[in-house]
Amino acid sequence: MQTNRRNWLRQIGFVTAGLSMAPFKTFALPVSIAQAVDTAAGNPIRLSSNENPYGPCPLARKAMAEGINSSNRYNWGTAEQLMAALAKKEGVTEDNILIGAGSTVILDLIVQWLAFKKGNFIVGHPSYINWTKRAEKLGLKKIAVPVTPGKELSLAAMLSAIDADTRMIYVCNPNNPTGTFCEHKALIDFIKAATEKAMVVVDEAYIDFTDQPSVSHLIADNKNLVVVKTFSKIYGLAGARTGYAIAHKDTINQIAELQTWANGDVSVVSRAAALASLADVDFVKQCHAKNTAARNYTMEQLTRLGMRCIPSVTNFIYFSLADYKKDFFDVLKSNNIEGTFIYEEEGQWTRITVGTMDEMRQLIKVLQ
Repeated sequence: MQTNRRNWLRQIGFVTAGLSMAPFKTFALPVSIAQAVDTAAGNPIRLSSNENPYGPCPLARKAMAEGINSSNRYNWGTAEQLMAALAKKEGVTEDNILIGAGSTVILDLIVQWLAFKKGNFIVGHPSYINWTKRAEKLGLKKIAVPVTPGKELSLAAMLSAIDADTRMIYVCNPNNPTGTFCEHKALIDFIKAATEKAMVVVDEAYIDFTDQPSVSHLIADNKNLVVVKTFSKIYGLAGARTGYAIAHKDTINQIAELQTWANGDVSVVSRAAALASLADVDFVKQCHAKNTAARNYTMEQLTRLGMRCIPSVTNFIYFSLADYKKDFFDVLKSNNIEGTFIYEEEGQWTRITVGTMDEMRQLIKVLQ
């Protein structure tokens, strides 16, 4: 298996200046998936930002260490290599890929591009909205469409909300923070209808935790669709800041014009990590399995404690504190656990990230 991975990396041209030098043994040694990265005594249990507690994968750690040796050079070579690898993975061409320092940077670029025309944008509520402040600062009006009683995005309501001034409809699928996903055919039908009127951006940051297919195959014939992906979640590279967009080549070209150096804002080290992560299929499978087990355990225990949970397909859980008798956030704070906040006042809905099984057992222990 290791030999096959090395061959794969050679085929896509993954070569750094440091490969001929002695490796950094700390990174080259195998790392057990059973161990979390942040294990130092006194560190908080971080259940707030939907990070992967197991990553980066061993291959990525080694690649990052070796990539340091070529950090004195610009990343032209690795830029092309990563674009080629992503195009192969997604079944598109390199002209359909745009790389940025995290998927939120990609969203910022899209917003900046669309804001020239002014108007409004549509987003579910609650959904991922960190990027929306920039959109509003640039003059776009936010139209928030409530989720369904089952906490799913209401595609029908979002479609009905489109008017002549709508520039963009944002679909986070699976949705953050609710952990629900759109049925694939319904989403495809929505995209076909909505893109006749405005740009649709589908954020697939968490799709690797599901068995759902991407909608990226639709971009070949649709200039009004952008699919956004990231290495921050299942690949465990949140701090390495690497994300990308998949879109029609004409759309990619227009968005890329807003970058001073198109595809150039991700470091050599981060690109090396992303390339290596694509090769480590076993790591992704193990993360998926461990996340599923820890998520199922946590949902069962939260339900036992009287908290209604929304069925999740992601690495986080959305649940109600309405019937919880203690001060949930005070309990977390006093036990050095990082959580989030209340997303919906009615029902007191909050979200928790799925950590390791040990971390989730500790969470349940202090909540009891």
